[in-house]
Amino acid sequence: MRFLLACLLATAHLALAQDTWPSRPLRLILPFPPGGGTDILGRLIAERLSASLGQPVVVENRGGAGGVIGTDVVAKARPDGYTLLIANAGITSINPALYPKLPYDPDKAFAPISLFCELPFVLMASPKLQANSVKELVAYAKANPEKVTYASSGQGGSPHLTAELFQLLTGTKMTHVPYKGGGPAMIDLMAGHVDILFASVLEGSGNIKSGKLKGLAVTHAKRNVALPDVPTISEAGVKGGESGSWIALLAPAGTPAAVISRIGSDVKVAVADAGVAEKLIGQGAVPQASTPKELQALIDKDLARYGKIIRDKGLRAE
Repeated sequence: MRFLLACLLATAHLALAQDTWPSRPLRLILPFPPGGGTDILGRLIAERLSASLGQPVVVENRGGAGGVIGTDVVAKARPDGYTLLIANAGITSINPALYPKLPYDPDKAFAPISLFCELPFVLMASPKLQANSVKELVAYAKANPEKVTYASSGQGGSPHLTAELFQLLTGTKMTHVPYKGGGPAMIDLMAGHVDILFASVLEGSGNIKSGKLKGLAVTHAKRNVALPDVPTISEAGVKGGESGSWIALLAPAGTPAAVISRIGSDVKVAVADAGVAEKLIGQGAVPQASTPKELQALIDKDLARYGKIIRDKGLRAE
């Protein structure tokens, strides 16, 4: 009888805890340093969730190892809805192929919640580089093998793999200069320490509009509203060079379905909000919510795509 009573009390306590979620602040883990596109959009998500949930959503930057360190924090967190992960294509669809061993099982550690937006990339060049178009860049790179330097936010990240794809499609050979995040890479590009960089339109549009960098092409099927004068990669002469990233929310596996559904609904409302959409579009992002099933399908599709490039190029994490 005592055992039955204890079980009933435990069940009632669990039901009460679920009914009152959220009753305290949430942690939103950003597995990258401050300043990059993922960080900027992650903070926008945190702001909107805080307003809709009625609880503070505290952003924690846990950068390092291509996002693995911060991702591992969430993988090992209690699945109670109070710890969430801001993820991008690099976290879910590149690291599992790039790292021979991860401290978590990428297939089982997380529950997808919702996509937040797509992030087309833009190919940017330093003002010091003599090339002013993709055609001129390809010609210069072919005439000077390995002389052109391309920055990235890190070894094996989606900007790096986009540059690898660009080289395969154009028959060029350039020198990779990896950084620990998109922010430091952008700073060195503007200073002329490196020649080119693939990064999200969100990160690059302001510097291109101000003339600090040259926008050569966007890696999307359509021109971007934030950079209407910059041609698509196909228009610039590189067929099949479309690439990019996206931002999404994940939770630890085992998080209650009701919590997943609530957060997903709030993200959908946020994305549909005219003010949020305007901010996203104005900075080059494409607002896009999803169901957990749709997000998982996107993760799987990108894992197959980027995994092939990693295997073909023999890439490994540093």
